[in-house]
Amino acid sequence: IMNIEKNTVVELDYKLMDEDGQVWESSAEGGPWVYLHGYGEVMPGLEKELTGKAIGQKVKVELPPNEAYGEYEDDLRTEVPREAFAEVENLCEGMRLAAESSDGVHAVVVREIHDDKVVIDANHPLAGQTGKVEVKILSVRKAEDDEVAHGHVHQHGKCGE
Repeated sequence: IMNIEKNTVVELDYKLMDEDGQVWESSAEGGPWVYLHGYGEVMPGLEKELTGKAIGQKVKVELPPNEAYGEYEDDLRTEVPREAFAEVENLCEGMRLAAESSDGVHAVVVREIHDDKVVIDANHPLAGQTGKVEVKILSVRKAEDDEVAHGHVHQHGKCGE
């Protein structure tokens, strides 16, 4: 039986919750989560907990911000002129938008709306919070050389393509 270690590809059923136990994301919606272990693709605290585990095992962890989505960073809150959102219909507080910046596209949350400006927040919505994660290990395999070289999983087609 293969255990999870660096350079293994792991498939998980997962449920990600905030401090209050509200489900934030889960494999029930998006299907199992497949990742290459040992490359920081999952929250640091979860990667540590999964090391050494095998198929069928379940892990439940509560992770402080530094082991989950990081601390809340005030400088990721910015004011933007209201007209920048002229195209957005029904702009409201709490709305999640994709914002483009010089280094790519980021998810931002609209925090405040004023007559002339809008405050947006690029922190992960769970930044600064304890995250709760429940996972069940569905499969573990040795990563292929090119996956290790690239530091991520290559998804293959079905039926041996």
